[in-house]
Amino acid sequence: MDVAAYLYAILYWLAIVNLAMVLVCTFLLAWGGYLAHRLRELPIPELDRWPTVSLVAPARNEERNIERAVRSLVQLDYPHLEITLVNDRSTDRTGEILDRLVAEFPQLNVVHLTELPAGWLGKNHAMQLGADRSRGEWLLFTDADIVFEPSTLRRAIGFALAHQIDHMAATPDTRMPSWLLKSFVVAFGVYFSLFVRVWAIRNPRSTAHVGIGAFNLVRAAVYRAVGGHEKIRMRPDDDIKLGKIIKLAGHRQDLVDGGGMIAVDWYHSLGELIRGLEKNTFSAIEYSVPFAMFSTFSILLLNVWPFVAIFVVPGPARWIYAAVCLGLWFMTWLMAVGMRAPQSCALAFPLAALLFVYIQWRTMLLNLYHNGIRWRDTHYSLAELRANRV
Repeated sequence: MDVAAYLYAILYWLAIVNLAMVLVCTFLLAWGGYLAHRLRELPIPELDRWPTVSLVAPARNEERNIERAVRSLVQLDYPHLEITLVNDRSTDRTGEILDRLVAEFPQLNVVHLTELPAGWLGKNHAMQLGADRSRGEWLLFTDADIVFEPSTLRRAIGFALAHQIDHMAATPDTRMPSWLLKSFVVAFGVYFSLFVRVWAIRNPRSTAHVGIGAFNLVRAAVYRAVGGHEKIRMRPDDDIKLGKIIKLAGHRQDLVDGGGMIAVDWYHSLGELIRGLEKNTFSAIEYSVPFAMFSTFSILLLNVWPFVAIFVVPGPARWIYAAVCLGLWFMTWLMAVGMRAPQSCALAFPLAALLFVYIQWRTMLLNLYHNGIRWRDTHYSLAELRANRV
């Protein structure tokens, strides 16, 4: 066999493997979407007694979105709700806005922090402090820019009680101003769903786990039993890691679709998106350079190369790669439909995949060059970050 024939055989079988992987991933994502409950469709039960809930939201330099978010919190239709907002060393008008809102809504509990203890990420410390000051039977951790529909909490608590769930995460509607950003979010949704194995999260025998910063609802007793945020005090991916320590401790977990009930204006520009993901893209793979190289090589080989191969690979392999491209577009189209994003966003999947690779490499190189991450005006060393492995 000459070199050309040998190379063609490799490309042919690579195309076969690629197609098989796309079909499996599409099935798993579709199955996960089928299994997911829609929060907006869950009934509001009639309960003799609603458990007490403490909502904790950390805020640092959130003057752009915090007022609209807080106004949605005070409109939550829940009978026993405690709301704690932790202003974590903000240098903009966040503290001023919160003080004005407290004067208007006395039920709000606002804590102003001026210092960060050693060995803590700012957000994680703020959430732990908020939880320590909370008395509810349930804790809801959320971000300071999340807007809630008034019945969200009743539906979530009713579902958690009915199904004996200890930790429930919910995906929000992600609002982005441009088609390109929306396309990236759809591709990110594909990668995130495969990474956390959405189809297996509900299975108590599976190690699959999840956490969503916009909505992490957990029984207070479970949160304290697993060590709370103190155990993940240096994790930029604290939302997912909170889900991990809860699930691996044997507690029941579920993920629901919060579309129509929870919403966030995520990033407002491409530059903001790239900078915003600097803090946790490398942490998701435990700061491993070999894993980052493997991950990005896999994305280029399996998600980008097929769109090039249909123009350069001859013979039957070209048509197999064409099927791969159609499969990737179909998989992304399913995600776009599930996320209520423009369906045309699926067409940008290879471009979004390239952007994801760029973000991964940029984040890794910056983290290594700066020996850590700089998040919200604070530097955290790579040694400290790597030491907090869970």
